[in-house]
Amino acid sequence: MADQQTMVAEPEVELKREQKQKPKKQPRYNVVLWDDADHSYDYVVLMMKRLFHHPIEMGFQIAKQVDNGGKAICLTTTLEHAELKRDQIHAFGKDELIASCKGSMSATIEPIS
Repeated sequence: MADQQTMVAEPEVELKREQKQKPKKQPRYNVVLWDDADHSYDYVVLMMKRLFHHPIEMGFQIAKQVDNGGKAICLTTTLEHAELKRDQIHAFGKDELIASCKGSMSATIEPIS
């Protein structure tokens, strides 16, 4: 038999566009707490501590901001997490310190522009 040399083509290393680009970041959303007359500072501080794990001082600052400005941003996060936190605020229940309180505070999510 005759010696045969077989040539094997080497595959070219080609970087795809996807490999060059960094992963796309998810859009961010604010969880916004809205003011009302039916909830105390203590309620807001407790809710911020339980739902967001904010320290008491930060919970107080959010309560003060809601009271003075009508709303406060509790958290900035992804859409899914923001929806969860908004729903947890809505389910937190009434303020036991205020007899006229009928239920939870109001919260919305807003995209960051």
